Amino acid sequence: MRRSLAGVALAVTSMVALSFLIPLAALVMSLVKEQSVTAAEQRAAALAPVLALTTDPSALRESAASLDAAEYVVVHLPDEPALGTSRAPAALLERAEQGRESISQRMSGGWICLQPVVLPGDQVAVIENFVPEEELTRGVTASWTVMLLLAVGLVGGSVLVADRLGAKVVRSSKRLAHASQALGRGNLDARVDPMGPRELREAGIAFNTMAHRMTELLAVERELVADLSHRLRTPLTALHLATERMAGSPESARVEAAVCALETELRAIITAARTPLAVGPMGQGMLGPETGGTHRATNPGPAGPRCEAADVVRRRTAFWAVLAEQQDRPCSLDLTQEPAAVGLSEDDVAAVVDALIGNVFRHTPPGTAFAVRVARTAQAVELVVEDEGPGIPEPDQALSRGSSTGSSGLGLDIARRAGSVTGGSVRIARGPRGGARITVVFGLAAPLPSGRASRGSRRRTGWPRGR
Repeated sequence: MRRSLAGVALAVTSMVALSFLIPLAALVMSLVKEQSVTAAEQRAAALAPVLALTTDPSALRESAASLDAAEYVVVHLPDEPALGTSRAPAALLERAEQGRESISQRMSGGWICLQPVVLPGDQVAVIENFVPEEELTRGVTASWTVMLLLAVGLVGGSVLVADRLGAKVVRSSKRLAHASQALGRGNLDARVDPMGPRELREAGIAFNTMAHRMTELLAVERELVADLSHRLRTPLTALHLATERMAGSPESARVEAAVCALETELRAIITAARTPLAVGPMGQGMLGPETGGTHRATNPGPAGPRCEAADVVRRRTAFWAVLAEQQDRPCSLDLTQEPAAVGLSEDDVAAVVDALIGNVFRHTPPGTAFAVRVARTAQAVELVVEDEGPGIPEPDQALSRGSSTGSSGLGLDIARRAGSVTGGSVRIARGPRGGARITVVFGLAAPLPSGRASRGSRRRTGWPRGR
């Protein structure tokens, strides 16, 4: 922008300077020539009274010598040689003598002035005054140089002023842009110091007001989520009491374990809802391309959150295997033996696994087999959950949060955001057994400085019955 403003100032000032400089230069040259010719005509007119008094060559030479540029003054007397070195063409002299007219015109090498003087006896003498070319342009070069330097100074000064003004505008714009980018990356404390022109100051004030209001709204929303989650403690307490009354029955231990797990998840939700805004990878993941944020790098640094995806998947699959056995669902688990560290916390990866396996239980009938697989590639970790159910008829629509028929779409949205945080993605396809196959790709986390690698889990393949 500074270059643009400086370029505009340079172009405009240059055109203005040229529009004045060219006519002024021509005027200077014309004035110098006119002054030189006028001086020559005045010298010839000053010698005319002397001719009216005497035609003595000595007196004429003495009078001519008292004039400026005497070497160029020549007197042509009738029937006598010229007094001085004549430069006028013979035709012009004859024309001035016979026509008795004053002649002033350009000729080769300069300007010639011929002034006829009528002598006693009706004779005509001609006074010749020659102005050389250098006299016609004397001082023109110096005048042009001064005007050119003045024009260059004016143009340079205007460009400098425009650059200073542009720098102030650009500095204000850059600060506003940097604050907007910081806010988009999840830094809700980003503010801008309003400065620059009035319009940019108003934009900075509006940005600060927007950021402050957005922070307030997000805080209120998170408090509302925490309050709603807290209200679920009442039915959980009732479930605890119910399990106590069921003590001794075969199902009491399983129900109590499920209630305890649900209460643990609820406490985690309340804690997460009341932590500072946009904390953690999943908080950053919510600020994806749809909202103008930026994703994390494909390989997050060792200082960020990380976990072994295979270990988390093994633990969560074992949790769901109990319910799978109750519903007579065959379940298989296939884990990579290589290190599979990803740039997410264990809770984030567990949320993805629970969302995908939970979809299998919600959208397929009991007895439907499913499989969970974790594979390691050169740059990524792939989590694959597939089942033998009816599949997903509209995969693209299923990834749109809240748009799936009969479903909120939150499960796949959680998986999509978790993958995008690490530079990965989510793919929905039809598996070899006709059901849905959902693949979540996580970018590999950077290796730890110690170089320790996680131990792989023992691989199990096939579709065995759940344990």
